[in-house]
Amino acid sequence: MQDQINLFSNYVSKIGSLGLEYFVTGSVAGIVFGEPRLTHDIDLVVKLPKSMIVSFLDSFPESEYYRPPEETIIQEIGRTSRGHINLIHFESGFKGDIYFPGREAIQKWGLESRKKILVQGIEVYFPPLEYVILFKLKYLKEGGSDKHRRDIIGILRVSSEIINLLTLHEMAKELGLDIELAELIAESKE
Repeated sequence: MQDQINLFSNYVSKIGSLGLEYFVTGSVAGIVFGEPRLTHDIDLVVKLPKSMIVSFLDSFPESEYYRPPEETIIQEIGRTSRGHINLIHFESGFKGDIYFPGREAIQKWGLESRKKILVQGIEVYFPPLEYVILFKLKYLKEGGSDKHRRDIIGILRVSSEIINLLTLHEMAKELGLDIELAELIAESKE
């Protein structure tokens, strides 16, 4: 859990202090709502207006973090989907994968539906669990990494009572992930 605290303080606290809309997803969300595992990165979706890029970069000093140049961030923010940068903390080796929402409806839904949750004394925004499951399903289908499958099954087992299965099934069908979802739901019940 100490790694999670460092990930939160190295990234979430800095982004939150700027007043930016964000949420934590990926492996850290899988750990918080599912089963523990080791991770040295944090995935965040951040709505970053161009007017805030300099303040954003100032929060991650070049002496402490690898960070892309302003021009790269502008380019990535401008993508319609999957805009992405990395911020790497030199001392710890932790990596922040920062995704920009673009124009995807699911990203907009994630930001609009995010909830603040207290994790180890730190307030952190998370998207709906359905969002986390759907993106892990998407990455599982694209790349086949077993860590996504394990994370999804962990979330389904640990947090089943707070997952809206109707929403999850409807959105999975829209994204062409309904077969994969059905398989993992069945596996989570074994």
